[in-house]
Amino acid sequence: MEKPDGEKIIGKTIASFKMRIIDGYIIRKFLGTFFFCIILILTIAVVFDFAEKIDNFMEKDAPAKAIIFDYYFNFIPYFATLFSPLFVFISVIFFTSKMAANTEIIAILNSGMSFLRMMWPYFISALVIAILTFLLTNFVIPQANLKRMVFEDKYYRSTARRVPVMNIHRQVSKNVLIYMESFNPISQAGRNFTIEKFDDSGRLESKLSGNMVRYDTTKNKWTVINYYIRKIGKNEDSLSNGDRIDTTLTITPADLSRGPGFVGTMTYDELNDYINQLRLQGSDELKLFLVEKHRRFANPFAIFILTLIGVSLSSKKVRGGIGMNIGIGLGLSFSYILFLQFAAQFSLKGNLDPMMAMWIPNILYSIIAFVLYKIAPK
Repeated sequence: MEKPDGEKIIGKTIASFKMRIIDGYIIRKFLGTFFFCIILILTIAVVFDFAEKIDNFMEKDAPAKAIIFDYYFNFIPYFATLFSPLFVFISVIFFTSKMAANTEIIAILNSGMSFLRMMWPYFISALVIAILTFLLTNFVIPQANLKRMVFEDKYYRSTARRVPVMNIHRQVSKNVLIYMESFNPISQAGRNFTIEKFDDSGRLESKLSGNMVRYDTTKNKWTVINYYIRKIGKNEDSLSNGDRIDTTLTITPADLSRGPGFVGTMTYDELNDYINQLRLQGSDELKLFLVEKHRRFANPFAIFILTLIGVSLSSKKVRGGIGMNIGIGLGLSFSYILFLQFAAQFSLKGNLDPMMAMWIPNILYSIIAFVLYKIAPK
């Protein structure tokens, strides 16, 4: 016998209310476990890091205030966002396995909610974490990294972060190329320096060569020492020389030598501007910054992939508790991080496109996530 319209409406309202309760329950479980994992793991990381560096802090008389506010207050958000996909995966595996062990997943599915519908609160939580990670990585963490690196250079590192750079080829402006055999960022001087100027057709117009070039911080100009200038005309060439000559180059020593962590100190807009500048200069560093740019988009997206893998793996009640699910989950998450690092190195050292390098792991693990979702008990 068909129910009256009033009873149908009440039934749908009750079902919708139950679903909202379940959604809220899963979201609280997800976010609560995620932040608990972050606090727990980062507390352990801080303790071990402090134990390793305490001798350096004491040797260089680092103030307690600087250690806490300049270093660890910037250390914590950096590592939290760096490993946020891993923290998400561990959280999903842990609390979903616990729900499955308590037969809560079975009860949810038996109430009429589909497995796909049950995923909604998981993806809502993942979306919150992904947006937070993206905003922190692109707009907050760069400034935190800069403060942390300044502290490390002052109170921890025994040697300068910057090292000499070899074989520098740059396009500094339209039709102007420079070359240095080596550049020392400490003395701000380079050896075997040349500037070549071309016309619009690509013909060499002039070439300035010098045994040494040094940056004059008072004039903010580069001075070439023991120079020769060769001007190439259509009919005849001319050659001149001298002891010293100032140039009109617009680049600075900082543009030629960046520390290893410099890429992590740039906000999204600064990173894009610097990439455009490196493209103009034809710098070999371009790949490093492109890899970082695409990594900042790929990492938040990985949160959704690892969430789906985590739920698909841990939604089934298994004998022996949740240990097996956690073990498999950790194996997959660490293999993802390892694969991501390999892909980045293939891009930096080989010919793999930076965007492909950062998205290939996500594509591969999306396929794994889809297969696991299909075979998950529903």
